[in-house]
Amino acid sequence: MSSVSVSALYIYPVKSLAGIALESSRVDALGLVNDRRWMVVNEVGRMITQRSHPRMALITPTLEGEALTLELAGKAPITVTESSDGERIPVRVWDDEVEAITSDPDVDWWLSEVLGEPARLVRFPRDARRQVDRDYARAGDLTAFSDGFPILLIGQASLDDLNSRLDQPLPMRRFRPNIVVSGADPYAEDDWKQMEIAGVRFRIVKPCSRCVVTTVDPDTGEVSGDEPLRTLATYRKQGNKVMFGQNVIPDNAGILRVGDRVIPG
Repeated sequence: MSSVSVSALYIYPVKSLAGIALESSRVDALGLVNDRRWMVVNEVGRMITQRSHPRMALITPTLEGEALTLELAGKAPITVTESSDGERIPVRVWDDEVEAITSDPDVDWWLSEVLGEPARLVRFPRDARRQVDRDYARAGDLTAFSDGFPILLIGQASLDDLNSRLDQPLPMRRFRPNIVVSGADPYAEDDWKQMEIAGVRFRIVKPCSRCVVTTVDPDTGEVSGDEPLRTLATYRKQGNKVMFGQNVIPDNAGILRVGDRVIPG
């Protein structure tokens, strides 16, 4: 294996909205800083995602200090500032109930118009603690509004291999990773138990099972068919799930940069 390095970093400030490519990112106990620290929920506090609302892929978030701006073509952008003044309400991410802080009602109206149903934007409180599944994690391993784990890792060679099997190659952003690495063999990350990047140590704990979000075209906000799930199912199936990428937990804080060397183990 040649030298492995970080080739891309992404955060998704609002769960299931478009991502932001970064040249560098801080890592804290919850993963990459500002990743999935906001979420859209329905009237009863359940998460709303691209699984049911693929158009969410077209909403672009930007961050400037504590200000979060949401943009969508044909609609005036709207900005909300992080504040502790919102109401604390229970919300659900799959089977986990988490406390969240509500946002500006104007943002809720904006999202409700876009999604065609009542929606609210909520923020993960700085003092909240959501434990990662203890079947794969240690006590004190935390995440925010991710599906279950703080970081998703994918090897560029793994996507290249998948694309060699598809009629139409897909971009990496279809798979919504946080860390992309280059220089390793296809699916080398499947065999890694840990890695170190710029002094930050990570545990690689579980393959990532993929869902219909991977079939959403991020440029159109529409489901484009049954790929890549159909092809992945022919060679990446475990039980009734298809796997692509690895779920990762950080052991300490630090700063990652594109180009950093990756030391797998």
